[in-house]
Amino acid sequence: MPSTTNVRLAADIGGTFTDVVLDAGGSRRTRKVLTTPAAPEEGVLAGVALVLQDAGLDFADVGVFVHGTTLATNAIIERRGARTALIGTQGFRDVLEIGTESRYDQYDLTLEKPVPLVPRQLRFTVPERMDAQGLVRLALDETAVAALVPQLRALEVQAVAIAFLHAYANPVHEERAAAILSAAMPELSITLASEVCPEVREYERSSTAVANAYVQPLMQGYLGRMREALTARGYRGATYLVTSGGGLTALETAQRFPVRLVESGPAGGAIFAAQVALRADEQKVLSFDMGGTTAKVCLIEKGEPATSRFFEVDRTARFLKGSGLPLRIPVIEMVEIGAGGGSIAQVDALQRVTVGPESASSVPGPACYGLGGERPAVTDADVALGLIKPEGFAGGSMDLKPELALQALDREIGGKLGLSPEMAAFAVYEMVCENMASAARVHAAERGAVIGQHTMIAFGGAAPLHAARVAEKIGVPRVLVPPNAGVGSAVGFLAAPVAYEIVRSRPARLDEDFNAASISALFGEMSEAARALVEPGAQGAPLFERRMAFMRYVGQGHEITVPLPTRTLSSGDVVELRRIFEAEYAAQFSRAIPSAAIEVLNWSVLVSTEPHRPEVTPSVAAATAPEPAGFRSMFDGRAERRIEVPLYRREAMAPGARVAGPALIAEDETTTYISGSFDAHIDGAGCIVMEQKAA
Repeated sequence: MPSTTNVRLAADIGGTFTDVVLDAGGSRRTRKVLTTPAAPEEGVLAGVALVLQDAGLDFADVGVFVHGTTLATNAIIERRGARTALIGTQGFRDVLEIGTESRYDQYDLTLEKPVPLVPRQLRFTVPERMDAQGLVRLALDETAVAALVPQLRALEVQAVAIAFLHAYANPVHEERAAAILSAAMPELSITLASEVCPEVREYERSSTAVANAYVQPLMQGYLGRMREALTARGYRGATYLVTSGGGLTALETAQRFPVRLVESGPAGGAIFAAQVALRADEQKVLSFDMGGTTAKVCLIEKGEPATSRFFEVDRTARFLKGSGLPLRIPVIEMVEIGAGGGSIAQVDALQRVTVGPESASSVPGPACYGLGGERPAVTDADVALGLIKPEGFAGGSMDLKPELALQALDREIGGKLGLSPEMAAFAVYEMVCENMASAARVHAAERGAVIGQHTMIAFGGAAPLHAARVAEKIGVPRVLVPPNAGVGSAVGFLAAPVAYEIVRSRPARLDEDFNAASISALFGEMSEAARALVEPGAQGAPLFERRMAFMRYVGQGHEITVPLPTRTLSSGDVVELRRIFEAEYAAQFSRAIPSAAIEVLNWSVLVSTEPHRPEVTPSVAAATAPEPAGFRSMFDGRAERRIEVPLYRREAMAPGARVAGPALIAEDETTTYISGSFDAHIDGAGCIVMEQKAA
C-alpha cells in the first residue's frame, strides 16, 4: 500500500459534474459524479469514497487533498451570496453605481449595466478622509461608525465590505472601523478593501472587496463543513484550495479571501493543458476546456498560460469588456462562455437555434438523464447524433435515455423549424461549436495571436466530442486529447504549485520621486507577508520569488508588467528600469516613446514552490491500430444521412497506433470524435493527436 505522503486527492466541483482524481504513487484513478448543488460537499465526499474504494484505500491513507470549486462564481452569477453592506467614505456612496463612467457599447441605446452586488439601500458612508500619500486629512468619525450598528442589525446584514478612499496607502481608518463593528457584532463577516485589493482605482477595489464579502459566509460555511466531514472520516492530511491564478493556498487563507477562488476550476484546466503542452513540446497552444456547464479557452505559450490582474464576472453582454463586475485579483486569463453539455438549446423569436448560456445543470439535467429535464441540451444532441454511447455514461455512473433526447429535440426545435429530430440535433451541435469558435477567435484577437498557428488541447467531459469541429471552424490543424481528458482540471490541480501573490500601490516616477530604499522596504514587507501564507503549505519545499512592477508612461490609463530583480534596489537601478520598460513596451506596441516620463503604479511579489515542468516525451514509431471494438451508427448532418463509424477503445490503442477519420475513440470519462477532416494517432504520452488531412 502506498504511504500517505504519496497518496494525493483532487476534486473539482463543476456546474454539472464533480470530478475526483486519486494519485497513489504514480498510479491514477478517476471518478465523475453528479454535482449536488444544495450541499456540494456531498458530491465531493461521494466521489472520493468511490475512488478510494476503487484503490483499496481509506481517507486516513491520503496525505494531500487539493480542491477547486465554482461555488464562489456561481454565487455571484446567481445572486445567492450573503446580504452584504458597503461602508465607504462620505460623499462616495455610489462608487459601485458610477463605476468608471464608461459604456461597454456606446451605440446600444438599451444597454444594461451590471447590477451591483450591494443595492443602494445597503450602502453607507462615514466622515473620514485619507489622501493618496496616506496622510490623514479628516479623522475617522468613530461615533458615525458605531451608529451604523443598529441599522445593520435592522437590515439583517450578514457581511460588510469597508472601502475607504485611498486606504491602499494607509489602512488605519478601515481597520479601526472594522474593530468597532466587530466588537458590537461579532457574528458579522467583515472584508477590508485594503487587505483584499490594496491598489489604486476606487471602483475596482470596492467591487473586489464587495465580491469577497458577498461570498465569504457561503464559502466559510462550505469549507468548514468540508473540513469537518473529512476529519470525521479519518482524514489527517493537508488541504489546499486552487486560486484563480493557478496556485495552491491553505484552507484558512481561502476562507479569508474567497474572491481569489472565482476561477479555480478553469485555472486547474489551464495548468493541465500547460503540462500536456510541455510534454508534447508544443510552444503555442489553445486550451479548450468544455464541461457540463461552460467552455473555457486559454492561450498558452512556452508552457505558461496567459495571466492577468483583472477579471470580470457575470457579464451582461457576451465577450464585451466592461459589461461585468470587475475583480482585481491574480487570474489565468481566459474566455469563459455558457457552452457545455448541459447548455439548453431553443428557438428564439427570430426562428434561430440558440444554445446557452442557461444550463440544465445536474438538477434536473439534460432530458436524456431521465431526471425530469424536458428542455434539450447539448448532451441530448450528442446522444441523438450517435456521438455518445447511452450505457455507462460519465464513467459508468449513469445510463442515458436517447428516446427522451429525441423527444425533447423534436418538441422544442425540430417541430418548430420543420426539421427531423436528428437534423435538430445537428443544428444544436453546429451552433454550440460556432459559439466556442467565436470565443476562441475573440480571445486570440484580444491577445494579438494568430490562432491558426496554435495547437488545440481539448479536455473536459464534452470537449473531445466537439474539438474536431471547432478546430475546422477556426483553422487549427492539430488537436491533442490527453489521457484523463474528462477530468483534466482535477488532474491539473495536482500539478499546481503552492503560491501567493501580493500587489500593492505606491506610485513613483522614475524621473522625480523614486525612493529606492522605500520601495525595497515595501518589497520586504510584501515578501514576508506572502511567505507567511506559503511556507506552511510548502512543507519545507524550496521557494522562489518573482517581483514585478506595473509601469506606464505618465498620463496613460493602463500599465504593462516589467520583471524586477529580487534584491535591494538602488538609485542606480532607475536607468535599468527605464531600459527594461521601453524594451517591453516596444515588444508589445512596436515602438517606445523617447524621453517620455515613466511611472510605476503598482508593485507585485509572488512567492511559490517550484512548478513541475515535465520532460518532453520521445516520439514513437507508427503502428497499426487494433481492430475496432465495434461500429456505431452516427448521423452525418452535412450529408443528412446515417453512417457507420468504427469505434475504438482508448486503452486498447498502443503508442503509435493510427486511425483515419471519421472514427470514435471511447474511454470511461469521455469519447473523442475524429471527423472526416482528420487522421489520428497515439503519441508517446498517450495523447490522441488529430492532424488535419492534406487537401
